[in-house]
Amino acid sequence: MKSRKLSRKGRRTTIIGASAAAVVAGVALIPNWSAGAAVTDDPTVDAATKATFQKLADAVFTDRTEALVDGSTSARTQHTKGFSGSVRLSGGQTREQSSAIGQLRARKDRLAELGEKYSAGSTKVTLDATEVHGRNAKVAVTETTTLTYKAGTTSAKGPTTTGFQAHHELTFKAGRNGDWQLTGIKDTDDGYLAVNQVATPSAPKDDKAAAASDGPPTAPRAATSYPAPANPKKLTGGTYDYKAMVAYAQKYWNHYNTAYPDYNGEGAGGDCTNFVSQVLKAGGWKHVPGYTDDYTKWFGTADIQSDSFVGVNEFSWFALSSQRVTPLANVYQADLGDVIQMDFNRDGSKDHSMVVTYRSGSGVPYVTYHSTNTYNRSVASLVASYPSAYYYAYRT
Repeated sequence: MKSRKLSRKGRRTTIIGASAAAVVAGVALIPNWSAGAAVTDDPTVDAATKATFQKLADAVFTDRTEALVDGSTSARTQHTKGFSGSVRLSGGQTREQSSAIGQLRARKDRLAELGEKYSAGSTKVTLDATEVHGRNAKVAVTETTTLTYKAGTTSAKGPTTTGFQAHHELTFKAGRNGDWQLTGIKDTDDGYLAVNQVATPSAPKDDKAAAASDGPPTAPRAATSYPAPANPKKLTGGTYDYKAMVAYAQKYWNHYNTAYPDYNGEGAGGDCTNFVSQVLKAGGWKHVPGYTDDYTKWFGTADIQSDSFVGVNEFSWFALSSQRVTPLANVYQADLGDVIQMDFNRDGSKDHSMVVTYRSGSGVPYVTYHSTNTYNRSVASLVASYPSAYYYAYRT
C-alpha cells in the first residue's frame, strides 16, 4: 500500500523470498507461533480454551458486521454479551466494542442516505495460531465477511454481495481467577480497509516530501458528489480488454497469483497497487522495462517489479506521464478497469489503490482490492466510511 520507493529498502529480497512460502488465497503470512503450555501455576490454554478464543473473536466481528445490516437487532442481541467466565471481554475492550458498533451504526445511516443498504451479513472467524507466555496470550485469526445488498435500494442495481477477508491479532490476559480477558485487537493487514473497520488506516508520514522532491506529474483530486456528470467509457473495440481485467480481479481478489510476489501482511508494504498492476497487465498494459526506481518505467514479474508496478504514488506518476490514463473529475464517473486511489490523511501522498470491477445502472462504481482483500465494494461505502479522505480517479 505504501509508496514502494519509500518503504522497500533493505526488504526486497526478504519479501520476495517470503512470498514463495505465503499461503495462497489471500491469507497473510502467519507468525511462527507455537501453542505452548502455560508455565506452572498459570492458566492452561487447552483445545477447549482455544476454541473459546475463536468463538469470542467471531462474536466481536459478527457484532460489528451486523451493526451495518438494515433492521438488525444486534443492539439488543450482541453476541459478545453472552460471554462470561473463563473467556470474556475486558472492561476496556467492552467499551471499545460499544464505541465501534456505535460508529458503524452511524455509517449505516450515512450509507442509507446514499441509497445503499445491506439486508444480511455473514462473518466467520477461524483461529490460525496461538502463542502463550505465562498469563498472556496472542491469537491470530482470519475473518471472512460477506454483506448482501438490499433489494429495492440503489445498491441493489449493482452486484448481489460484497465481502472481504482480513487478519487480526487478539491479545488475552489471564485474571487472578484464571479467566482470560480479551484486552486488545490489532489488524495485521497492511493498510487495513474493511467494510466493518472503524479506525482510519495509518498513512506514511514521509512520502509527501519525497514526492515533491522528485517532481513527477500530479493527479488532480476527484470530487465525491453523487450523481456525477456523465462521462461514458467505451468498453469494447479499444486498446484494452476491460472484461479480462474484471475476470482477473474476480479470480485473484483473495486467491493470489503465485506468478507475482505477495506484499500483503504486516510490514510488507501492502499488495494493493501490485494487484491493480496485475489486473491492468491482464487487460493489455505492456511492460516498459528499465530501472526499478524510474517512475517512467513499468514492469512486474515473479522476480522483479518496478516501483511503479507496486507503489501507490509511483503508479500514479507512471500512469499520468505515459498518458495511459486520463484523470476523472468525479469518482462516480469510474467504470470497468478504471483505477481509484485514496489519500487518507490528505497530505498529498496517496495511500491506497483499487480497480473498478462493476458499475451499476444507477451510476455507482464498485471496486475490488488487496490489503484487505475485498471484492465489489461500492464507492458510496468508501465515501461514507472515509468522508475526509482525498480521492483520485483514472480512466484507463
